[in-house]
Order: sequence, then structure tokens, then C-alpha cells
Amino acid sequence: MGLEIVALVRRHVEAENAQNLEATLATLHPECRFEDHATGQVWHGRDGAAAHYRQWWTTFDVTVKREPSQIAAWTDDGGYIGEATWRGRHVGPFLGIAPTGRPIVIPFVVVLGFRDGLMLSEGFHYDLASLLRQIGDEPIQALSGLKYRAAA
Repeated sequence: MGLEIVALVRRHVEAENAQNLEATLATLHPECRFEDHATGQVWHGRDGAAAHYRQWWTTFDVTVKREPSQIAAWTDDGGYIGEATWRGRHVGPFLGIAPTGRPIVIPFVVVLGFRDGLMLSEGFHYDLASLLRQIGDEPIQALSGLKYRAAA
């Protein structure tokens, strides 16, 4: 993948972590599409992307970082697949759960697509049950009784 796209992804993550909406949106194609596979939410265009970022920033005050053990790869068709981790705190309502102030650490996988030197798509895959547990809700009560379970 070209150095321009690598620099674009870096700028995007830096702007996102600074919660600089204008700079974040500047890295996105006007026809961008965001998909949160865990919640089933889909956002279209820069206005949709802005709603996505506002939701995460006002609900979890998250930052994104790739940990040393996490991997990333460029695909043959010019896409990007990477592991990273969201770190934040539950500061706003989420799925009917009032803010708890609890910290969250959520590993996720993101799949990125590009067009015209900008990010065209982002698809997020993460464990919603682990996120809910971290903010104080056990979504599936029977899970807590499983042997050998590493609870999130």
C-alpha cells in the first residue's frame, strides 16, 4: 500500500483520538460508510460518520491504539484489516444503560476500504457482551457460570 494511504490512516487515528471531528472527517471520502457489526448500526456519508464518532466519544470517551501483540495487514485489493483496542470510560448512556464511569478496554478488528486517497469504509467487529459486562451489565447470565471462562 502506498505511503500516502499509510499516512492517511495515521492522521485519521490521531484526529480521532484527539476528538477533532473536522480533522477526522477530512480523512473520509464523502460517500463513506461505517458499520458497527456488534450493534447493527450503519452510517453513511460524512454526516453519518460524524454521528458515529459523536456516539463513541460522548458514550465512552474512547481512544484507539494498536497494542504490540495486535496485527494488521494490507489486502491485495488495497484494503486494510487491523486489530486495535478501544480504551475509555462509560460516560454516557449506552443501550439504555446509564453512565457508570467504569473503564472499558475492548479489542476490535477494523476493515478499511479506500477511494480517491480517502477512507471509504470502516467495518468494526468487537465483542458486545464483553463491553456490556465491563460497564456493569451481564447480558447473558448463564455465561458467568461457565468453567474456564476468562471474563472481560
